[in-house]
Formats: sequence, structure tokens, C-alpha cells
Amino acid sequence: MKKFSAYTWFLFLALSAVGVFLFITPISTADGLKVPIAILANWLAGKVEPFIHWFAFGTFIIAALGSVVMHIVPQKGPRTLMDALFRVHWFWTMMRVLAVVFAGMYLFQVGPESFISDYTAGLLITPDGGLVTFMFTLFLFAGLLLPLLTDFGLLEFFGSMMVKIMRPVFKVPGRAAIDCLASWVGDGTIGVLLTAKQYEDKNYTGREAAVIATTFSVVSITFCIVVLETIGMSHYFLEFYGAVIFTGILLALIMPRIFPLSRKADTLIDGSKLPENHEDVPANFNAVTFGLHNALSKADSNKNLGKIVASGFKNVLEMWFAVTPVIMAFGTIALVLAEFTSFFKILGMPFEPILALLQIPEAGEAAQTMIVGFADMLLPSILGAGIESELTRFFIATISVTQLVYLSEVGGLILGTKLPLKLWDLFVIFLIRTIISIPIVAAIAHILF
Repeated sequence: MKKFSAYTWFLFLALSAVGVFLFITPISTADGLKVPIAILANWLAGKVEPFIHWFAFGTFIIAALGSVVMHIVPQKGPRTLMDALFRVHWFWTMMRVLAVVFAGMYLFQVGPESFISDYTAGLLITPDGGLVTFMFTLFLFAGLLLPLLTDFGLLEFFGSMMVKIMRPVFKVPGRAAIDCLASWVGDGTIGVLLTAKQYEDKNYTGREAAVIATTFSVVSITFCIVVLETIGMSHYFLEFYGAVIFTGILLALIMPRIFPLSRKADTLIDGSKLPENHEDVPANFNAVTFGLHNALSKADSNKNLGKIVASGFKNVLEMWFAVTPVIMAFGTIALVLAEFTSFFKILGMPFEPILALLQIPEAGEAAQTMIVGFADMLLPSILGAGIESELTRFFIATISVTQLVYLSEVGGLILGTKLPLKLWDLFVIFLIRTIISIPIVAAIAHILF
């Protein structure tokens, strides 16, 4: 193996260790277990609470105006940072304009009640815990610090050792093990950001990135506790989380092998293909030494820390201008449909005979919660909190977490990235995950109750 300098070893060992601590190591807090990156984001969110909603509104305005101008001004010369931030498809420009409209309606309390309610746009942009406003602080830290996981060899090191597990079992690269772990232990949004960056850096194909983002980006343990508290089942946490993990693993085995994920192009973001043997271990290496060689080579190529920091700031701006307006736009529309119309209840009606066949008590009420989770993961628990049967409430809570793709956070975040997933893809994946989860979770619920 090639000899590397002590500085390269330092970059790999020290910075990767810091990355593992920040993104993957759960720490006990007053609000439950959280990874340090989420603790930092919450701390900053508390500091900027008096004005963060206005900062978000200003960012939406800049993103919308910049995109409109870029549609008027033709591109000249190489693609610049301004092009990267604002030269987007007209559909995303429209979403940015809608983000301005929805945020403005709520902040100035002008417009229909359905759009200025604390349960729709307010759920996203309120200063004290709004999802979008929190995303601004999370994206700041994630954008700047994510290179600690991605740029100094950690993924390369584990990639060669985990490929014999991840590739045949989940149809994804070995390096995805760290990605999946960050999602499960940390938070689904962190996993999506990591996945998107790996896709843009040509480390994942479109199919692999789509699988990882929609299969492993699970909500945090802390949010699972919130779900249980909302539906009145806090005393069943171990049984509930065990059911989530068991069902989630089964779904992770199935989803990559069926439509629509199996049909995604197995090509890189630029349309090229990875060599078929790109994960093979050379004859003069074993899995550990080859992983170490790849890791040190990666760290050696990123000695210019100033360039890494500049790239991190670019990541932050892209997430602020591209991702947060999409979450605001899609999230508001979905929440309005969920809270003020019968749209999702009607979509859930076909599930009533299925739940009745599986002997789920109060099947009619439970059926109404099956699709509403596509708007927001907490809505099924809110709607199901009044159901008397503990079995049914346990069933609803578990299904809502295993569905995984919801527009007010993970789904909206995916749509705001360059991942090869459209709104229709997300709904189909959500629906398939729901259909597969129902008999599994029903069986677990009947065993427990």
C-alpha cells in the first residue's frame, strides 16, 4: 500500500471521528436522544427565534426573484454560483414563488383561513419550532460539517468492508452503510442531505440514491417519542420501536427489488455508468487494507481545507435557496388538503375493508389515517388519538413511521434536491410501503394486544 503522510492520517482519523460524533453518535438530552448536529441546530434555532421567520421569508423572496430574472437573462459562459442557485426549471421557479406567497400570507395573516392557520403554513414557518425555520439552522451546520463524513475517507473505508452485506441484501454500495446509519440514528433529513451529496459527487447511481433516500431516511428516535405521546402510547415505546425496526428492515429488503425503485436508471448524475467491477477488491489487498487505501487516498486529495470550507458554504446556500422554498410550497399545499378537505380521507376509504379483514378494531376511523401521513407524519397520530382501541392506536402510530415519505419534511426535502425522484414517485413509494406494512404491523399488533 502507498505510504501516506502523517497529516493525511490525521485528516482521515481525526476529522472522520469528529464527523461520526456529530452525525451518528446519540447523546441523551432533556428532550431525549439526539445527535450533536441536531443539538447544535436546536441551540442556534433558540438564539435566532425572534427573527428566523423573517430571514426565511427574505430568503424565499431572493430565491423567487433570482429564478425569475434568470429565466429572462440568457446564460453566458461557464455555469457560475448564481446559475447554480437561481437558474432552475420553471416548475421549481413556480414553487419558489408559491413559497413567498404562502409564507407572506401566514406572516401577515392575509388570505383564507386554510392557508394562514397554525396547522398549515404555521406548522412550517413559525419561529418557535416551525419545520422550515428549523431547517435553516440544520442546513447551516449540515452544509458546513457534512464534509467531515464525506470528504476525508470514512465512506471509502467502510465501503469496501460493507459491500458484501449492503450490495446483495439492500442493492446499494457498501459506503451506504454510513449513510443508512446516519439516517437511522440521527435523522431522516440528515440522511437525505448525505445521500444527495453522494449522488451529486458521483458516488451513487440514480437508482442507489433513490433507494437510500426513500428506504433508510427514517425519523429520529425523538420524533418517534412525539408520535407515541400524541397518540397516547408512550408506555409502549420498546414494542413500538421494535416493530418499526423489524418492518423497516423487511421494507428495505423488498422496496429496492420492485417498481418504481427497481426501474430507476443505474447511471450517475451525468448519465455515465460506473465500471462493473468498481467495488471489487484488488488481488494484493483484503477488504480492510483496500478500504484504508481508498480512505487515505480520499483524505490526501482534500488537503486544501479552505476549499472544503468554501464548498460547504456553497452547500448551505444551495440548501437555503433550493430546498427550503420547496418544503414550504409542497408542505403547505399538502397540509391544507389534509386539514381542510376530505382529500386524504377519501383516498383512505379503500383501506377500510382491508383493515376490517385484518380484524383491526374501529377500522373505519383507522382507514382515514392511512394516506394522510403523506402530508405530514404526525397527522395520523393526531387523527387517531381519539380511538379507544390500544391495538388500533399502536397500529396507526407504527404505520405512520414506516410509511417514511411525507411531504412536510423528508418528501419535500427530496423534491428540493437533485435526486431522481418526482412527486408521483414519492406517492407510489409511500403507497406501496403502506400496503406492505399493513399486514406486518397488524400481525405484530395482534401478538402484542
